[in-house]
Amino acid sequence: MAPVAQNGPMRSSSRAVLVTGGSRGIGRAVVAAFAADGDRVAVHHRDSAELAGQLRDSLPGAGHTVVQADLTDPAAVQTMVDTAAAALGGLDVLVNNAGVFRSHPILDTSYQDWQREWRLALETNLLAAANLTWCAVRHMRKGGRVVNVSSRGAFRGEPQAPAYGASKAGLNALGQSLAVALAPHGIAVATVAPGFVATDMTNEHLKPPRGDAIRAQSPFGRVARPDEIAEAVRWLASPGAQWASGTIVDLNGASYLRT
Repeated sequence: MAPVAQNGPMRSSSRAVLVTGGSRGIGRAVVAAFAADGDRVAVHHRDSAELAGQLRDSLPGAGHTVVQADLTDPAAVQTMVDTAAAALGGLDVLVNNAGVFRSHPILDTSYQDWQREWRLALETNLLAAANLTWCAVRHMRKGGRVVNVSSRGAFRGEPQAPAYGASKAGLNALGQSLAVALAPHGIAVATVAPGFVATDMTNEHLKPPRGDAIRAQSPFGRVARPDEIAEAVRWLASPGAQWASGTIVDLNGASYLRT
């Protein structure tokens, strides 16, 4: 089935935006950034209904909604995307933000746990994004945007969480493949690759003394704020950013420089 290009180009305001993992961390900042621009946002969560509802109720403007799904369940993904599109009147932007990061070093992890961690990382960080995009583009207007949230770990490696690094490398390749596939339909796809960001997912990692070493990785001596990542997502999703389709934007404060 080809993407549905609905009547008219994507508007510069009052767009319909679906953000996965939108109730906390980077996703929460992304939701706030789009709502501040006057967009209508669907805040996805897995099991944070109270947080998602509080965020929706705090957003400026009207027309926002909360949607729920376990993204490792393909049927639940399809139902959730269809529900979001119905509530928002179609879709203009999909932000694939939801993800998991769990430590599983190869020499300290049982074979059973190794299998479990790889399945969870790939199903959540890569396959879910593929399924979400497949479902979303069928509701997406011409001029639509897909923005994926990857990681510097896709390039520098994640020795303590190799499935995470591999899943994010796959997400990068998925985004670039779909950028080519969807361009003829007027849909742009881009990716951001943050380093460490101060969120609840990284809170334990950022406590001293390990946190001090992590902050020292950047010459700025700190890690990113969620709103800094949200600003890049917001720009990549903007009407003027079509020519950035296929790009992967490093957002790591010069903590890792790739060539």
